[in-house]
Amino acid sequence: MSAPEGGLREAVQRKGSFTRTVSAVAWSFFGVRRRSGLDEDVQNINPLHLVIVGVACAAVFVAALIALVNWVIASGVAAG
Repeated sequence: MSAPEGGLREAVQRKGSFTRTVSAVAWSFFGVRRRSGLDEDVQNINPLHLVIVGVACAAVFVAALIALVNWVIASGVAAG
């Protein structure tokens, strides 16, 4: 099965905005999205930018969780 003619090249050349890409990633982390918003994102967002922002947001999320756990352990609340 091959990709449509120019499909991936056309998608990578899209000029999606940074805020729209971050918004799409944030909605995906939250897990709630309307079908119309998803369809708009598929048409307008550069998939390469989406992957980069998604990985960066996941790294920030993991770092925040690690910082939260370290803070709780250091505060003594977890000692009970």
